[in-house]
Amino acid sequence: MHPSHAEKSHQLLQNSERQTQVVHALLANLPKHSLLWQREDTTPYECDGLTAYRQRPLVVALPETLDQVQAVLRTCHLLDVPVVARGAGTGLSGGAMPHALGVTLSLAKFNKILKIDPLSRTALVQCGVRNLAISEAAARFGLYYAPDPSSQIACTIGGNVAENSGGVHCLKYGLTLHNILKIKGFTMAGEPVEFGSDALDAPGFDLLSIVIGSEGMLAIATEVTVKLVPKPQVARCIMASFDDIRKAGDAVAGVIAAGIIPAGLEMMDKPMTAAVEDYVHAGYDLSAAAILLCESDGILEEVEEEIGRMRQVLRQHGATAIAVSRDEAERLKFWSGRKNAFPASGRISPDYMCMDSTIPRKRLADMLLAIAEMEKKYGLRCVNVFHAGDGNLHPLILFDANDADQLQRCEQFGAEILETSVAMGGTITGEHGVGVEKLSSMCVQFSAQENEQMAAIKRAFDPKGLLNPGKVIPTLNRCAEYGRMLVRDGKIKHPDLPRF
Repeated sequence: MHPSHAEKSHQLLQNSERQTQVVHALLANLPKHSLLWQREDTTPYECDGLTAYRQRPLVVALPETLDQVQAVLRTCHLLDVPVVARGAGTGLSGGAMPHALGVTLSLAKFNKILKIDPLSRTALVQCGVRNLAISEAAARFGLYYAPDPSSQIACTIGGNVAENSGGVHCLKYGLTLHNILKIKGFTMAGEPVEFGSDALDAPGFDLLSIVIGSEGMLAIATEVTVKLVPKPQVARCIMASFDDIRKAGDAVAGVIAAGIIPAGLEMMDKPMTAAVEDYVHAGYDLSAAAILLCESDGILEEVEEEIGRMRQVLRQHGATAIAVSRDEAERLKFWSGRKNAFPASGRISPDYMCMDSTIPRKRLADMLLAIAEMEKKYGLRCVNVFHAGDGNLHPLILFDANDADQLQRCEQFGAEILETSVAMGGTITGEHGVGVEKLSSMCVQFSAQENEQMAAIKRAFDPKGLLNPGKVIPTLNRCAEYGRMLVRDGKIKHPDLPRF
């Protein structure tokens, strides 16, 4: 039953009164310029990189000091106001989508690199520092920060911590989890908290591993100590073409089976190759059914030996063409297409939804073939780019979000990709997180008991459930409703999510 006009008016009045109360309370500790609550000021915060779902926040707070962050949290905790932390807003799962009756806590002003220690190979940075800025600052010491998501020019280290981000070099150097020593921040109640240590290990339970990837549901990170690694003496990249996607998928498994751990091992299908080549002119083979980018880095002798071994494996698996970068400029050119896969996709479609499941490497070709059948089923195009080395898929479903029918078909398409990934022995997310996008798919991946265990961890950190509520962990009712939809008519929907 839809609410009546009178009921809507009453609800708007209540929301307005609540907004006034929250703004008044926050102004006791924040200057007026650090608070936004007018409609035109809060609209830019209504979504993150997943633009299909939108919700304006009640209030946006932009603190400038740690004391102000603590005051915002204490005030919201006292008033039972939900808080959603936000960094650069580049997330792709709706993890930073605001709460209609909550405060969006923007941490963008915490953008200082506090210390670089070349002897311990660490950097202490605030949560709003851009990923790439760490490597830029450490370059003078011959060091860099290894995790390099494609959005590294804009995404923040706090967001990387929330989603456990990876990147094209995570196969060799690990995800965010493997490159963080310590996190400092606050609980929802405003209590200072610290996870990990400056040493290589910390006493007690490994809470650092729980907080990294928790999508802003357990604590607010304000300072992060990251590991730095020496910049390799040389890096070279192989670009290999294949006339069959199964051969390309088998080649990925073959490289790993040969005992080689490349610095990067990426795969793109033909539609994605065409999109990026038209955008950046990276020199890709447009006739190939799939291309692989395989990188080796280290000392010169090591790289030459590894490149030779990888070329041999690629030939054995049917590569139709193999090119090796001759210098750094050509290496960067090879990678430019992969790094620009998402913006290139934005040039050929009004909107796209990027999925983020992970499957066993040996099933890469099976998944691509399954996606091709789904394209026919849902009448939508999909371009594919994979972190092939660790089986992390990034199918980009192309659609027009202004067309309600296309949006619904896109949701169904994406849900089927995730379900197929689980059926192949994989997971529903690799590095983009669950957010709101994959809530229903959590019901496919985990049992009710497993979801309850995660909810119990959430309650241990945030008893009132005020930090980023409604994300990641589905309710039992949601899972039951999702199951009924699948049984009743095969239609997969995300209920109760605000959209365009």
